[in-house]
Amino acid sequence: MRYDPIDSNLFIKNRAKFTARMKPKSIAVFNSNDIYPVGADSTLPFQQSRDLFYLSGVDQEESILVLFPDAIDPKHREILFVRETNEHIAIWEGAKLTKEKAFEVSGIKTVYWLKDFDKVFFDVMTEAETVYFNTNEHYRQAVETQTREARFIEWCKEKFPAHKWERSNPILQKIRGVKEPQEITLLQRACTITEKGFKRVLGFVKPGVWEYEIEAEYMHEFLRNRSRGFSYTPIVGSGFNACVLHYIENNQQCKDGDMLLMDAGAEYANYSSDMTRTIPVNGRFTPRQKEVYNAVLRVKNEATKMLVPGTLWAEYHKEVGKIMTSELLGLGLLDKADVQNEDPDWPAYKKYFMHGTSHHIGLDTHDYGALKTPMQADMVFTVEPGIYIPGEKMGIRLEDDLVIQEQGAPVNLMKNIPIEVEEIEEYMNK
Repeated sequence: MRYDPIDSNLFIKNRAKFTARMKPKSIAVFNSNDIYPVGADSTLPFQQSRDLFYLSGVDQEESILVLFPDAIDPKHREILFVRETNEHIAIWEGAKLTKEKAFEVSGIKTVYWLKDFDKVFFDVMTEAETVYFNTNEHYRQAVETQTREARFIEWCKEKFPAHKWERSNPILQKIRGVKEPQEITLLQRACTITEKGFKRVLGFVKPGVWEYEIEAEYMHEFLRNRSRGFSYTPIVGSGFNACVLHYIENNQQCKDGDMLLMDAGAEYANYSSDMTRTIPVNGRFTPRQKEVYNAVLRVKNEATKMLVPGTLWAEYHKEVGKIMTSELLGLGLLDKADVQNEDPDWPAYKKYFMHGTSHHIGLDTHDYGALKTPMQADMVFTVEPGIYIPGEKMGIRLEDDLVIQEQGAPVNLMKNIPIEVEEIEEYMNK
């Protein structure tokens, strides 16, 4: 792996949080992701199941984690199965985890080769009454491909029809949303790499450059700082393209007078950063661009103040909507009649700001985390208001990643990334 080794105590602690919430005499199983084929002998780069990584630190394919706190044999209370390695595999594919290395990474003492899974699993299932299956229940999930996890669930139900079934996801939603100090350190590392990428781009952007060239500048800086690359598909949209919320073609030329919206973040050790900045292609804001930009920045700053323990996510978004409405009135984009006659289910401000303001961030860019219960300290959220004006070919969004504190204002993991108009202009015109 490119990233520095992670202390296995993080994964030991994460497993303890999970098993403390399991029912008596229950087993939980977590599978690695597949390596997905493209065609012929080509595959997509492997990315580990975030849940398996969260609980074990294991970052390779064909791995299985079994948690069974009530196992009669203490060595079977935590079991890790990894693909058997040998000299041939090491030469053709690179080194894989040995049993000793798997223990070092995960803190799990009992490590078997994957070929022993059926035998060992049958043995522990004779002692268990319930199995926790790991299903993807994220509110934005859209899974069409059958995953390794889904195939295991089908196999297990057929093989052990008399057992009870439970879902691991409700537990993961609760515990993954609140970050450990080590996780916040990893998130900060990802944000710092993103900062380096953005500062590099500020010195590169000028009229005539292409959006894909800017994407390449980010990638160069991310890779040279031990990141695998972008934590999500980047958006580099100039002019009207900035008004397309999920514009990812990044294939147009940046023109003098346009604003350039860049939604790009580096990953580090599977942890995501999520940044958006909007800059003038020529290095100078026009009065109108500055007016809209500062309106978005004010909304962002006010929204940030509300990220405190006890805040309800749904109510928070309503309050941000009120602040945005005030700014849009000031910009002349809405009038009082628009607000008085608005549909409560789609308020007037949604014409110019149609997405949410915040989401959990962590191992996933849109991370697991409780959304219907009050916010807690050490949850990490984005704040990303925007104003999109297609008629003016201008879209402006600003986004940082913030850690909720027990008391006081949240900690901004992107505090060193330029955001004020004067900062942006100074960096671009050095």
